[in-house]
Formats: sequence, C-alpha cells, structure tokens
Amino acid sequence: MGASLSQDEASEPNYEESSNKISQSSNTDAKPNQSNTQVQLPQNCDDILKHADSPVDRSSAKKLLEQLHAGVFLNQKRKKYWVDQESNRNCFILFARDLSITWGEDNRFWHWPLLKESSDESLAVAELLDVCWLEVHGKFEIANLSPGATYEISFVVKLKDPAYGWENPVNLRLTLPDGSKQEHKENLMEKPRGKWIEITAGELKSSAEKAGEMEFSLYEYEGGKWKKGLLIKGVAIRPKA
Repeated sequence: MGASLSQDEASEPNYEESSNKISQSSNTDAKPNQSNTQVQLPQNCDDILKHADSPVDRSSAKKLLEQLHAGVFLNQKRKKYWVDQESNRNCFILFARDLSITWGEDNRFWHWPLLKESSDESLAVAELLDVCWLEVHGKFEIANLSPGATYEISFVVKLKDPAYGWENPVNLRLTLPDGSKQEHKENLMEKPRGKWIEITAGELKSSAEKAGEMEFSLYEYEGGKWKKGLLIKGVAIRPKA
C-alpha cells in the first residue's frame, strides 16, 4: 500500500507547449526597461510572478511575452502559470506535489504519500500503487483567474496496465468560495489506458468581484476495493475553448 512520485515516459498533454498564447489584456501595465511597446498584463500577473522560481526578464516586451507564452514555474515547480496567446487569459496547472493525497485501509487510518524526487520535478506524478481509500484535494485562489471567462478545473490522470479495483466510479467535486458545490461521478473503467486524460471536476465563471479559494477533490472510498494503476499529474485550470 502506498504511492510514489515518478517521471512517466508515455505521451501526455504538453503543458510546456500548450502554454503558448497572449494578445491583449486588462490589468497592470508591465514596464520593460528597453521597449517601445508597453505591455498590459492579465489579471494579477505581477502578483503571480512574485512566486516565480526564476527572475522574469522584462528588458523588452518581446522577451516578457515569450516567457508568459511559454510558461513560468511557481513555488518550486509546484505550479506552472502561462498566458493564452489568443485570449490573453491566465492558465495554470497544479502539479501532484501541490495537491493533498491521502490513502488508507479504512477510515481509521490515514497515510501521507512519500514524494520521490524526479529528475524533472515539473513532470513528477503521483503513482498509486495499491490503495483502498483514496482522496485527492487541492485549492486555488480564484482572484488569479481572468475575469469574464468560464474556466474548467480538470484532474490530469492516466491509467496504467495492469490497473484494477476501479469498478466503482470515482467522485469529483468543486466547491466555490460561496459554499456552492458541483459534484458528479466518473467511471475510470471506461477510460483509455496508457494516455493522459482530463477529468473535469467542474466549471467556474470568473469575474473581477469574485475572490476566495475554490477547492477541488477526487475521491473514492465507499467500494472498499484495492486499487492500482492510477497516475496523477495534477489539476489543470484553463478557460474553456
């Protein structure tokens, strides 16, 4: 019974390349040192970049935009932030090490996963080796989302072979700051094996007035079956296409 972090070699959504986008925006002006173009950054961009793992080059508008399109790691590679080039909206992925993952034999025992260092922490995933109680939780400040967009909050997961014990559907829940909840079930047995897929926990219409943390969960502990073969990359938070 346990979990580990590993770097998975199979195909996956490329969050390095998919973080490639920006055009115009709404909030704080960037002030590059050498540029004949002043760049308007999206919602809370300056505050978000305060948590960047590496300094952001603002010497020109071009360099600043390139970094925002490509994406910036935050909080010691626990998150990645990028700006969509076409819509100029904020996008995020919270990697597995930024989530709370709990598993145990029954509801009297709780165990925290051991996080094994990967050669590339941004690609480290939580691999559930043999569990019967599973809960994955995360939270995010919605003030960092671009106003006026409908965001999808999705768990990025993969089922390996052999995978077993997933006959009972997993539960997904999104809880908003006002206490409202979106809940539904997903049958992982019907999902493809060996590829990264996204399972949506819920949607949120962002606005400039909304603030507070939303919480999202993936859990299954009612069936009592031992489960194996689920990999969790993280949670993607992006505007709907």
